[in-house]
Amino acid sequence: MSPSTETQPQARARSTHSHRRPFSSWREHHGWSAGASLRRLASKPVGSLLTIAVMGLALALPLAFYLMLSNVQSLGTALGRNQVINVFLKTDQVQANAQMLAKQIKQHDGVANVTLKSPQQGMDELSKMQGFGDALHALDDNPLPYVLQVQPQDDISADAAGRLVDDLRGMQGVDMVQDSGTWRQRLDALLRVGNRLVLILAAMFALAVLLVVGNTVRVDITSRAEEIGVLKLIGASRAFVRRPYLYAGIWYGLFAGIVAVALALGIEFALVEPVARLSQVYEGKLQVAGLPQWLLLAVPVVAAFLGWLGARLVSAWQLRRAV
Repeated sequence: MSPSTETQPQARARSTHSHRRPFSSWREHHGWSAGASLRRLASKPVGSLLTIAVMGLALALPLAFYLMLSNVQSLGTALGRNQVINVFLKTDQVQANAQMLAKQIKQHDGVANVTLKSPQQGMDELSKMQGFGDALHALDDNPLPYVLQVQPQDDISADAAGRLVDDLRGMQGVDMVQDSGTWRQRLDALLRVGNRLVLILAAMFALAVLLVVGNTVRVDITSRAEEIGVLKLIGASRAFVRRPYLYAGIWYGLFAGIVAVALALGIEFALVEPVARLSQVYEGKLQVAGLPQWLLLAVPVVAAFLGWLGARLVSAWQLRRAV
């Protein structure tokens, strides 16, 4: 066997060992940095808990507002968001024309159901109301027209409902259309404003999380300026020095996200009893939904990323100034 073939496995082993050693050191330092930063947070429990509590409250506020906003639409539906559209026909329309028009409207997009109410049914309803009985008996003829009660689909938008009303008014034989479209449009406009407000609040409180973590890391780096200076003198890189502070930001964000989720779930639990009573008033039509599970799982992850980002930005700037 030649010398070259004898040394080839040895050279390959040395090459593999040289590649594994830096990765092993990098992995070990990450583990040490995560544990050391967590122990440092635990060494000052009061300050750490206050910081986490402030961040958790900041993150819980958008969640609470989102919870309220997501249920406004359910409340609006229970209060009659998709109220019936009453189509009053002209008095010269006979039953056959009314039935034909009802079939035509039922085929329209956005219409769930159409109910035909005859003049006699309308007269019977009026006669049951207090104060109308004697006046109606004095009438020689029934002056009431045929009425079509159009029920829009539950998922119809305010714009689509408005177009439906315009189409109904343009149909032949229609005298008047009574609709609560203004109420629906106002509700949809409020929902759009609320959604935009949730996004703005989430952005503002995310910025607050960045600032809180950044200031905490800045104070920690300033208090350990001499230690950092010694590490730099012996050749430690900025990434090596910065790593424990990045993990500290991750811990702050992660724990704050868990606190925010716990507060949001506490709000949901506090609303269970009053919402159940309110639902009974509306005969079970009011269905209040909680926060989606994906959002509850995403909040701690996003908060941990925000903590890391805040620590990353501030530590990079602060370490350049450290002695």
